[in-house]
Amino acid sequence: MTSESSNRPNGIAPKKLHDSNIPNPSHRHGAPSAPWPWMDIDDTVDSEQLKTKLPPVPDYCDHLTCDGDCWKKYPKSRFPNWTDKQVKKSGIEQAINDYDKTKPCVIHHVDVNDEGLFANPGSLETKNHDAGGTWKTVMERKLPSNLRVRALFIENLSGPVLRILGAKYNIEPFFFSSSLNWIPSRYQEDVKPGECDHITISVTFLRSIVSENQTKIAESSKDALASQMINTNAPLNITTANVKRQLIMDFLSVHLIRKKEGSVIISYHPSIKDVKTTTAKYLQERIRFAGQSVYWQNIFRGSTDPTFVLLTFIWHTMYSWDEALEHLYVHICKLETEAITETEKLNYVTQQLHTIRANLLHYASLLRNLQKTVEFIRDTHYPALDAPDVSEDQRKFSKSIMERECKNLLSEVSRLEELRTMQAKRLKNVMGLVFNTVNIDDSGRMRQMTEAAVRDSAGMKQIAYLTMIFLPASYIATVFGMNVKEITDDARATLGHYISAAIPMTIATVWIIIAFHSKHVVEKPFWQRLGWPYLLLKMRYWDKSSSGNMLGHNAV
Repeated sequence: MTSESSNRPNGIAPKKLHDSNIPNPSHRHGAPSAPWPWMDIDDTVDSEQLKTKLPPVPDYCDHLTCDGDCWKKYPKSRFPNWTDKQVKKSGIEQAINDYDKTKPCVIHHVDVNDEGLFANPGSLETKNHDAGGTWKTVMERKLPSNLRVRALFIENLSGPVLRILGAKYNIEPFFFSSSLNWIPSRYQEDVKPGECDHITISVTFLRSIVSENQTKIAESSKDALASQMINTNAPLNITTANVKRQLIMDFLSVHLIRKKEGSVIISYHPSIKDVKTTTAKYLQERIRFAGQSVYWQNIFRGSTDPTFVLLTFIWHTMYSWDEALEHLYVHICKLETEAITETEKLNYVTQQLHTIRANLLHYASLLRNLQKTVEFIRDTHYPALDAPDVSEDQRKFSKSIMERECKNLLSEVSRLEELRTMQAKRLKNVMGLVFNTVNIDDSGRMRQMTEAAVRDSAGMKQIAYLTMIFLPASYIATVFGMNVKEITDDARATLGHYISAAIPMTIATVWIIIAFHSKHVVEKPFWQRLGWPYLLLKMRYWDKSSSGNMLGHNAV
């Protein structure tokens, strides 16, 4: 068994992100190579499971003699290591018991025959109240004799259909848990050399949709902007050609059972409130339309490898990415124009730019995950090509075409990453423009304030000069206004009295001021600093001589 999963930071499933219905993926639970499905470090191991004497791998079930227990008790019937606690934590229990019973589960399907033609499209609407009847219908349904691949697209997955598909095709519960919790993963399991294997692909991708609310988004909506900046899983509001759009997260989850005859592709389509993901009916039509391509018909006719059908699913994500980044580029150009021409909106534009930059960083990890997915498909060999009845020419043809088509996909991923990088640089340039514009405005305001201060200073100087003109006269007036005998005959005080009172008061004031301000020179309490002449002389002469004597003593 081989597996690989993304390197993005782990979340705590099934906990959801703030203000978003999309679960925060927990990557450690994304593939069966992890030996403890949906068990965290602090979880305890089920003691009853350790005591069981049943074999870890159950015997093969023919679905005839089990009386329906294989699907009624799935996943534990086929995978005993999935205890009730783990099934609950993974979200499978909720999907089995708490699904929307008002909506029927519809299985859309299309077949690919031995000639590479897409045929027998249709839908099977299941009845939620008749799970046994659904099981009987699925088991008794005869497949065409010339069937190469049957693609199933599940709409409104119900509990019975989950159990029926899991038991009938012996699907690892990790496929359902990864799908329910939006965990990007890719792995191969149940490999039988020369016969068959199972591979699972689940990948998050970006999609652009028209917003239902076409009214102008309030530029002062700080709460909406803040939620976008914090949560990159939330829809990103953009504008293209006066049309309000949203860039949303979408999810492709596909399980492929590859075998020589009657391969099966199961495509899960999440149904989450307020999240517009790709519907089962839509993708079925797209895959059918791919079957009419001359280019792909030559591939389907020349190779029996069902993996080529899977590649058309990957192309759907590629188209979606390209269109979304194209719309985002138009929106960035719009913000750039607003930053240049509408300076009063700089605050709003700055918040928008930070929001987009956070999303572009997130998109980098998603594109890297898509690249790893394509590389995984390219490197995961189809076991049935090693069967003795397959010629060497057929093997070489399938391998060369697979490498060519995966190379084309990788080239597209690389182009998308270059486009994302270019937009990130363009965004950085716009942000620099905004900051420079703000700095220029601030500099202009500072210049105006400086000029005002200079004008005020000139006025104060004029007032000072005017005061100096009247200062001598004011002084003379003050002297002649003194009530002393030398000036006023009937006065009792004399000029000597004035001098004897003024000089001590002036000395006392200067003394206290010096004592108060000497705290930076003499680190003493205020009452001790009142003796500042002694302290200063002591510091200058006594402490210096003491230091010199100490140095001389040390030298001796």
